[in-house]
Amino acid sequence: MEQAMKDKIEGMIKENRVFLFMKGTPEAPQCGFSAGVSNVLRSLGTQFGSFNVLSDPDIRQGIKDYANWPTIPQLYIDGEFIGGHDIVVEMAKTGDLQKKLGVPSK
Repeated sequence: MEQAMKDKIEGMIKENRVFLFMKGTPEAPQCGFSAGVSNVLRSLGTQFGSFNVLSDPDIRQGIKDYANWPTIPQLYIDGEFIGGHDIVVEMAKTGDLQKKLGVPSK
């Protein structure tokens, strides 16, 4: 991965405590998995930044290389890669996501 791409991705991740690379936007997700992660975060009242990977093919591939993770969405909390849809949903069910975010479990 080129350093410029790595710097760009890290810059986005560091902009917000919680950051989601997704297909579409939180208001208009363009895949069910992206919608699912976005909805989980919203249901917990979590503020998060996001980037629509469909708007930039270089970022779309770059984040896969950066995280060594082949799918989108990709969630980061405090700069740490958390995972994709299935991991986020499972963490929300067990309360681990709420702990990571510092929000009360429901």
